[in-house]
Amino acid sequence: MSHLNIREAVAEDIPSIHHLLMELAEFERILDSVESTLESTRNALFGDNPSAKAIVAVENNEIIGTAIFFFNYSTFVGKKGLYLEDIIISPKYRNKGVGTKMMIELARCAVKYDCGRMEWTVLDWNNRAIEFYQKIGANIMNDWRLVRMNAEAIKKLSCT
Repeated sequence: MSHLNIREAVAEDIPSIHHLLMELAEFERILDSVESTLESTRNALFGDNPSAKAIVAVENNEIIGTAIFFFNYSTFVGKKGLYLEDIIISPKYRNKGVGTKMMIELARCAVKYDCGRMEWTVLDWNNRAIEFYQKIGANIMNDWRLVRMNAEAIKKLSCT
């Protein structure tokens, strides 16, 4: 990994970022439910009103990893937080320190943007990821549950 560079994503990176996100969806066994497209990924990261940011890991001019994040707010901390939506590294580059370097860069982003904390979710069956996150100092909060409403449920509730 002598030529590894972690940098902010640019619009030209979208095809590679989207491809990696589809690899992640396949790994997470949710590829059949993905609605994201190249254009929606481009709009989310570089549209008129971007909703997220991304960093990429580049080795020898090839994007081998990406992390998508956005900012939330903690009423208890009284500051914004960095929420890591997804992180993915191409399989042949795993276990080579790329994930650690990407998490370090995300921590630097959190400092740069004056975030009070970083948060993300991990699948309960992804033991390698859980061990990695614990190794870098993250606390797995087993007493919290992710709550989600899809578009149909949101529409139904909004019409109540």
